[in-house]
Amino acid sequence: MKLVLYWSLGQARPGLLTERGVVDISAIARAGASAQGTMQDLIDQFDSLRPALQQAAEHGPATPLASVHLLPPLPRPGKILACIANYQEHDDQRQAPPLNMFLKNPDAVVGPGDVIRLPEFNEPWCFMHEAELAIVIRGPAKSVPSARWREAVFGYTGMIDVTARGEGRATWKKNSWLGKSFDTFAPLGPCIVTADEIPDPNQVHVQFWNNGQLRHDYNTSDMVHRVPAIVEFASTVMTLQTGDVLSCGTNHEGLGFLQDGEQIEMLIHGIGTLKLSVSDPLKRTWERGVYLGADSTNPAVVQARKTQDKAG
Repeated sequence: MKLVLYWSLGQARPGLLTERGVVDISAIARAGASAQGTMQDLIDQFDSLRPALQQAAEHGPATPLASVHLLPPLPRPGKILACIANYQEHDDQRQAPPLNMFLKNPDAVVGPGDVIRLPEFNEPWCFMHEAELAIVIRGPAKSVPSARWREAVFGYTGMIDVTARGEGRATWKKNSWLGKSFDTFAPLGPCIVTADEIPDPNQVHVQFWNNGQLRHDYNTSDMVHRVPAIVEFASTVMTLQTGDVLSCGTNHEGLGFLQDGEQIEMLIHGIGTLKLSVSDPLKRTWERGVYLGADSTNPAVVQARKTQDKAG
């Protein structure tokens, strides 16, 4: 199932995203003290509510998606933990770095149709996008061994890890989490897909477009440290609670700049499409190129290499 939050009649409501549209399940799922609380309660109660939810998905009245204002499915997670340098890139076969993560500001979350607002000062050199698969936790989960990782995973969503960069590709403020945590720098969505819908989270196709230009285009099979290891590592460091988010990192091939007026779109196959716009009050500009290594594994580059080899 695909769980969403959407705005209707002056309040956030829980719903199911189906092929027919969005089905209201507010009569089934208990309303929490906040939109985040509503989704957390739905996750915690999901197993007992599942028969009623399945019936609603199949037969409940649906509103066309185009007529619905979706909200981020987790508007204010308790924690966002994100992986650092977690993809095998440029056919690089060197020894993988140890698994490492950083905390990203939960207040930075925005959702479908929202605006990424670049900060109004010039110290960061530039701002970039990182399209990522994200794990949604059902907790409490502490010291979960990798062999039992599924016990802590409720489902999956998408996250765009917007990043302020210093010189080169270093994260602003010498790789601290601050360059990841400006307001609006954590777009999430469009929905939470339950774990049973994605049998192997390390076989998921991720794509990202900026003004129609395909940039990120990779498969999560390229992760160095896979989902079971991520769950084990994060839950060893801290107790994970329901609604916490673990973002799996990105393949940096296809990394590019974000700037004023651009329309961006992330598609995680099996989850859905997340569209946003970018606003910069200072109207800064950067090149519109993308980052691709000399031995890139980006599908378009690989195909071009094959074509060139045949021609040569």
